[in-house]
Amino acid sequence: MLCTSSLGNMAHLPHRELDVAAMKGLSHPLRVQLFDKLSELGPMTASQLAELLGESSGATSYHLRQLARHGLVREVEGRGTARERWWERVPVAVTITDRGPNDTPAGRQLAEDLSRRQIDVESQNARDFVRYARDRLPARWSEVNDFSLSNQHLPPEVLEELISRYHDLLQEVVGPYRGKQLPGTRPVQIQFNAFALIGGEEVTE
Repeated sequence: MLCTSSLGNMAHLPHRELDVAAMKGLSHPLRVQLFDKLSELGPMTASQLAELLGESSGATSYHLRQLARHGLVREVEGRGTARERWWERVPVAVTITDRGPNDTPAGRQLAEDLSRRQIDVESQNARDFVRYARDRLPARWSEVNDFSLSNQHLPPEVLEELISRYHDLLQEVVGPYRGKQLPGTRPVQIQFNAFALIGGEEVTE
């Protein structure tokens, strides 16, 4: 099924494969949004998230606590007050899978639903960039982008090698910035899609 990580290369991060209980804890649509916004934008309060997502702070506070119960987000130590807590995503690479212990009817359905929602979030982010970048970003930032597509016939081991090299390169370039918010930076999202096309046929000759 789909492997997801908003923090980059899973091979270079602590790794967690979500079990059925954790996938169920993440499955609420608002929790998926909260998890993704904390991944994309860094630590935020429930009030900030509520304003960003058009929800009440009571709703975001409740669902953040539910995510925390499953070890997906946590309070930021030494920041905030008893009335206004800051939250962050737990810095681990997350895998959503329907294999192993999750290979049950419930596990397969949860993995499919979460994977579809994650793809929807990533697609919406790309659409938002195309629609709003010119008006909402400084010119330098609106010019730095790449939407690449390459259709090829490949054996599985070559596709696997391509994915591995991509993650190695990502870690090499992005690693020094991971987990930091340095002057001159802003949130960016790097997407990489590589998959066999449904409806295609394997070449046998």
